[in-house]
Amino acid sequence: MLKRLSDSLKLFLLVSITLLVTSCASVSTEAQSNSGTTIQSSDWMNLDTVKAGPFDTGKMWTFEFPPIDYFEKEYGFRPTQEWFDHVRMSALRFANYCSASFVSEDGLVMTNHHCARQSVTQVTREGEDLHANGFIAATLEDERPVPGLYVDQLVLIKDVTEEVMEAVEVAKTDEERVQLEDDVIQKIEDREAKETGLEVAVTKLFNGGKYSLYGYKRYKDVRLVFAPEDQLGFFGGDPDNFTYPRYNLDCSFFRVYDENGQPLKTEHFLKWSKDGAKAGEAVFVVGNPGNTDRLNTVAQLEFMRDIQYPRTLELLNSLIDLYKNMLKENPERKLQLQDMIFSFENSKKAFEGILKGLRDPILMKRKIDFEETFKSKVKANPELNKKYGDLWDKIANIRKELRDVSNKNFAFGKNRFTTPQYFLIADQLISVAEELKKPESERDELYVGEELDNTVASIFPKDFDEKMQQRLLQNRIDVMVKYVGMNDPLVKNFTGGKTGKAALDYILSKSKITSAEKIKELVKQGPDAILNSDDPFIQFALNSKETIEKIQKRNKELLDLEDSYSSQLGKALFEVYGTSIPPDATFTLRISDGVVDGFPYNGTVAPPFTTFYGLYDRYYSFNKEFPWNLPDRWTTPPAELDLSTPFNFVSTNDIIGGNSGSPVINKNAEVVGLAFDGNIQSLPGNFIFRTEENRTVSVHSKGMVEAIDKVYKLKRLSYELQNSKMMK
Repeated sequence: MLKRLSDSLKLFLLVSITLLVTSCASVSTEAQSNSGTTIQSSDWMNLDTVKAGPFDTGKMWTFEFPPIDYFEKEYGFRPTQEWFDHVRMSALRFANYCSASFVSEDGLVMTNHHCARQSVTQVTREGEDLHANGFIAATLEDERPVPGLYVDQLVLIKDVTEEVMEAVEVAKTDEERVQLEDDVIQKIEDREAKETGLEVAVTKLFNGGKYSLYGYKRYKDVRLVFAPEDQLGFFGGDPDNFTYPRYNLDCSFFRVYDENGQPLKTEHFLKWSKDGAKAGEAVFVVGNPGNTDRLNTVAQLEFMRDIQYPRTLELLNSLIDLYKNMLKENPERKLQLQDMIFSFENSKKAFEGILKGLRDPILMKRKIDFEETFKSKVKANPELNKKYGDLWDKIANIRKELRDVSNKNFAFGKNRFTTPQYFLIADQLISVAEELKKPESERDELYVGEELDNTVASIFPKDFDEKMQQRLLQNRIDVMVKYVGMNDPLVKNFTGGKTGKAALDYILSKSKITSAEKIKELVKQGPDAILNSDDPFIQFALNSKETIEKIQKRNKELLDLEDSYSSQLGKALFEVYGTSIPPDATFTLRISDGVVDGFPYNGTVAPPFTTFYGLYDRYYSFNKEFPWNLPDRWTTPPAELDLSTPFNFVSTNDIIGGNSGSPVINKNAEVVGLAFDGNIQSLPGNFIFRTEENRTVSVHSKGMVEAIDKVYKLKRLSYELQNSKMMK
């Protein structure tokens, strides 16, 4: 699901400095020529003839630079500024991970079911299983507030490029430039937030060729109205994820309430299309794509291919195995653990698809051709060449150094997914020892008298899961040995020169922090006993502190420096191409154009639409077994359910993670669908967009109404969707 790069992005930010130097042999993957003919292998193809496609950098257009002339030429449709403003104000950002939209004058919000999974968990009451049975608010009073949930409406766009550029022009070094840029952006955000009262953020576009300030009106009273069963929202489970044909009711509905606790009256909302999407029709996806790397240099893409993504996948595989084992041993924790497994498996499939694309010599040749063409245009202009001509080499040199630095940063760094709690316990004990060495009058209040006892008692987690922590520790040992090596003094001392299970047994046998009782006893012996302990975790924390700080400092310096070079390259890109190409995705609002259309696959053709007939065919074809089983209310559909109703459909729009929950609209700004996924061919879309096979997968507007009205009998919601206002 498109949750992939919103959830995946969170994981990406935690482990993105991954770092194994692997030799990546060329592999043959399906690609297509511009004529649409499927290419099964590049073995026979002269790669010198491969050229960049006109939309390789995508179609995620910003609202400040919409391609109006292109829309008119391509679709015979020239939207007005009023059209763009209305669509922009109707669109929403759903918390910090999905997209959404207002779809009635009474604050009704539409997004994906998979975007609502967390909310469904939050509002579940004792004795309920809303994931299995779905949630239906039969009346307005039944709509349930979701704690902490908010939606953001983009109400202000302001170009601050000139102000940022002027501030950094005085910089004498790249390091100074980074600091000045950070300072001026913070100054702008503080000023605009104070003046407008909005949630504001300055966003780099074109990697720094332009800077836009976005101001959001935040709505914090958001209540759940409807969510189908998990088995309908994610029918086919992980096997069907990122595939098509699909049969998913991946929708959910919320409502925004005003400060008086009443349904919000919204001026801007998207009306429901009577007929929904039609084959060949021009459609537009409006949402917040999370992250793309289409404007990255070839050196940066090669780093992702050879280092970053292989390691990310290795990490994801270990997490999936760990959490599945936990689920087997702790079935009572199914709700919590299944959500994590879903997220990790979703991310894994996405990264596998991206990596496969990066290893495709044809796709990489298209990226090389784009870079060579761009570089030649810069070098052909003496002024541009003087300012920007050496940036590609500078970025390549940074990526070379990052290969070594990031190995250690990955092996020794800490994050909430993979760091065993033993390391965190050791850090806390060292803090206790350092405080105890001070006179009581100089200590923090947490380390005096009864508070000291409370602090010590809280060090060992009450919910400590020994089996899980030992598995995490084994993974961490293996990572250290693999990516730093046994010759490294830190690794050798920590493991006693051992590997695998022997290293785990050695560490745990010597540790004095594996229980609350041991920790209390160690603290009683005084600060010197803690600091001089031969406990492997404590010694590793003490001995590695300086080394890790240096690694992290250098890692940050390199990335900041590269960010500066990328910003300058972004300026060059903007000077050469202007707004003829869109900037990379930044989880800010974009509009993507396309048409409803099938595509060739598996030697046949995928149809533009699927129907409810297909849902039941898959149900029976897989013998009603998970993940193709159906909830009770769907096993025998009501007679009035029209099984020929369009259910899901595909279009040529450009989307990525973060677009989950994006409305799909027609030229009249009417909802014809709800984007929830891409096909498997779209996974390389992180770095290249291919118009030949990339498809957006959406829930059809008619299918949503048919299901809500006929199966769930939620007449008030189906009425509101079709009439744009609540039923009286």
